[in-house]
Amino acid sequence: MKQTLTDIVARAEKSLQAAGHAACAEATARNCAWLEACGYPGLKILAEALADEVTSGQLEPDALGLDLKNISCVFIGGDVERLRTAHDRLFLRNVRHGLYLLPGSVRDNYGIGCPVDPGFALGGERHKNPYGEKYALAARDGVMVDAALWQHLGA
Repeated sequence: MKQTLTDIVARAEKSLQAAGHAACAEATARNCAWLEACGYPGLKILAEALADEVTSGQLEPDALGLDLKNISCVFIGGDVERLRTAHDRLFLRNVRHGLYLLPGSVRDNYGIGCPVDPGFALGGERHKNPYGEKYALAARDGVMVDAALWQHLGA
């Protein structure tokens, strides 16, 4: 079934709020729609994350970088971005659902240094946004989403 990006944002935000994640709902919902627009499984990852038992934790950079403790980036992506900004560069480990970091990486022009982002090598600056055209087409035409998953997230 086809959905608009606005509909995806609304469904994702409602699902997050219903699960008690109002603090991250708005930004995470936008990231979900961005991922769907660019051909990534934003809704599927969101559904997986909403089933997780652990959705928060204390994130403290250490000598090796930042241990995300396998907490989904659906919930802690904003915290990771704030820490990356404060420390300029962080090496992440024990990452779960790292795709949710990709929209911020593209928006703010920094590398996330993992194979999640095939359009961007480790380090350096992005000279072209490989996602702009995909996003524009999705904004104009909508995105095909799995009907069962859509219903599940609306429950």
